[in-house]
Amino acid sequence: MKIYHALSAFEQVELQENNEALRAVGLQKSVRHESKKLRESARGRECHLRIPGVCNHNPETTVLCHLNGGGAGTKHSDLHAAFGCSACHDEIDGRTRKHAREQVKLWFLEGVIRTQTIWLDEGMVILK
Repeated sequence: MKIYHALSAFEQVELQENNEALRAVGLQKSVRHESKKLRESARGRECHLRIPGVCNHNPETTVLCHLNGGGAGTKHSDLHAAFGCSACHDEIDGRTRKHAREQVKLWFLEGVIRTQTIWLDEGMVILK
């Protein structure tokens, strides 16, 4: 796997055992879905995170922001992301810590809803 190069031998064994345990109960680790079009759609957009006291409201700095996916160097799929300015992105990623983590996650999830609504309205994401 791609991520093994950054893990210690112990972590590699632990990850392998976790994956085997998931398969044993009929579950599979999900694949991270990436979309260049979704990532690029953030350019020039208003920030959908709008973290109070943090947001710089500058569309020139907006990128598609992801929460950590739960493992070393992993992110959630692009569908589970939000348009965010550079300042809000720093708060989401923990480079700044002006607010409690749980509150930041709530603001992030609200931003995901706003972002997904835009994608649905613009036909970038289609429900079947």
